[in-house]
Amino acid sequence: MADTASRAMIRTQGRRAFDAFGGRSSGSRHPLVATAMVLPLAALLVVVFGGWEAVVTQASSVGVMLGR
Repeated sequence: MADTASRAMIRTQGRRAFDAFGGRSSGSRHPLVATAMVLPLAALLVVVFGGWEAVVTQASSVGVMLGR
């Protein structure tokens, strides 16, 4: 049987992460920066799809499960 794991590792070593802005991706991002990037999109999706009730229901269920 062929040793495919070593060949796969060699292929992935030369790949770079795609960066939409043309810069080189460092692979790490501060959690607050990531949160600031995601929150506007999340808010837009909640408004567009009317998911606020679902978010409240899930948060309430998690709170009950945690005993609060």
